[in-house]
This record gives sequence, C-alpha cells and structure tokens, in this order.
Amino acid sequence: MPASYAYLGPEGTFTEVALRTLPETATRELVPYVSVQSALDAVRTGEAEAAFVPIENSVEGGITTTLDELVAGQPLMIYREVLLSITFALLVRPGTKLSDIKTVTAHPAAQPQVRNWLKAHLPDVAWESAASNADGARLVQEGRYDAAFAGEFAAAKYGLEVLEADIHDAENAQTRFVLVGRPARPAAPTGADKTSVVLWQRDDHPGALRDLLGEFATRGVNLMLLQSRPTGAGIGNYCFCIDAEGHISDRRVADALMGLKRSCLQVRYLGSYPRAEVEVADVDALRPGTSDADFVAAADWVARCQDGRF
Repeated sequence: MPASYAYLGPEGTFTEVALRTLPETATRELVPYVSVQSALDAVRTGEAEAAFVPIENSVEGGITTTLDELVAGQPLMIYREVLLSITFALLVRPGTKLSDIKTVTAHPAAQPQVRNWLKAHLPDVAWESAASNADGARLVQEGRYDAAFAGEFAAAKYGLEVLEADIHDAENAQTRFVLVGRPARPAAPTGADKTSVVLWQRDDHPGALRDLLGEFATRGVNLMLLQSRPTGAGIGNYCFCIDAEGHISDRRVADALMGLKRSCLQVRYLGSYPRAEVEVADVDALRPGTSDADFVAAADWVARCQDGRF
C-alpha cells in the first residue's frame, strides 16, 4: 500500500487541487479528512505520512485553525508550501435562480473573500459556515443550504450547477498551503527558503515584542508573516507565529534563533522549507554584514582576538 497524504476534504476542495500540484502525489494515496485538526492528527498518530492544509490567504492572513494546531500538541514540521490562486463559483442545485437563494455556505475563510459580492448580489441571505468549501457543496447537494461558494471544479463532483463564476472581492487572491509531517532533519537549503517558528515571551514588559523582532532585524532577517495567537492562559497572553526568510542552516537565521532561544520562554521550530513564490533568491540583496561569509569572518576574528593574534 502506498504511503498516504491526508488533506482537508472532502474531494473537490481547493486544498486537493493544490495538493495535486506536488509531483510526489503520483505515488501517494490521497485521503480526505473532515477538518484540519483530523488531518494533522492523522500525522501525529502515524495514520498518514503527511498532511496538506491551508495556512494563510492573501485577504485575511493566517488560517487560525491551522496555526493553533501547529502551536499546540505534539510537534509537527512544515516541509513544503504551495500557492494557489483562488476564485469562487456560486454552486446551486439545478434550476435554482439567484432570487431563490436564502442560505449560503462555505468555509469561514471564504467569507472575507466574497463579502462585497454577497452585499451587492445577495444582501439578505443567511451565511452558515462549513468544514470546507467542498463540504459546503455537499450540503447544498443534500438540500441543507441553497448555495455554496466553492471552486467551479466542485460542481460536477456534487451534481450542482455554476450559477455565477469568477467571484472574488480581491484581484489575484491566493491561499498558501503547507505539507506537514513529523519532525525530522529539514531539507537542504535551496537559496530561496522560509523558516517558521512560534515564540512565547518570557514575561510581558514594554518593548517585549520589539526585543523579539530585534533578534531578526539586527541580523538582516526579513519577516514574511507575524501573527499573534492567544495561549489560552488568559486575556493578554499571546504567542507569536513567525515566517522568516532564510533557512536554519543560514548563519544569520541560526544566530537569530539562538538569540530567541536564550530570551524566550519557549521556541517551537516549525521547519525550514523552499519558498513557493520564488525560484532563486538574490544573494546580493542581503544586508551588508549578514551573509554566511560575514558571520564566519566575524567568528574567526573573535577567535584570533582570544588567541592574541589580532
């Protein structure tokens, strides 16, 4: 039996479409799960080799369900990311007209991406959240709701019609998906990588977040995502999910992580992996003094000073 990849299902989700862009899926069994939590739990229990889930969209930012699952529980690690351009279709049972629609459903992350369209075309409909956009299509098929926002490709799967296509409030909207597995040695750096971590402050004090971000800034490490998530320990207690440019094997990134490990209550490493949006990083774009060669030269200078060879 081939190794399996879990993904947010059922069949016909944007997640499945993005997952199938990975070449290795040709040799994997792709298994849909009802939620992000259940897909990631399948990895934790060994039921699946990896899970593929949405983690961020360009309209609303981080997908909180995924972030919270990576923050808590048995550690997991990100190995790949995929960007998918997103546009929605309004799917209905055959014969349904726009004036017939009283209820509509989709994944919660879809609502901010079609909010203005809804206001303009269906201002009085009741919105109900579904576990995924494809699950919303399934619920429309079963008669639970009148319409669903999903990928146009899901219509045939669930015996629905596309009443409206190419629906989006923001041009060029994208969703980022990640392939998550159990912790292991990260893949070798490509020169165009991203490192993800979660940080917990040791204590709350003026400038605490600035101090954490300063560990990256002073080493010339650019941040690509910063999102706070409540720890559950009470109002005002947060951890911080961060994506940084670079790989843990890059001296500037490793040095920043060492600084954070010294100053934070806890640091959870979520992996270093190839960035989806670029093919080659511009090494010349690094700030002066932050390349691996600069760190090696500085360490050598300190060693010579210690030996009295300066």
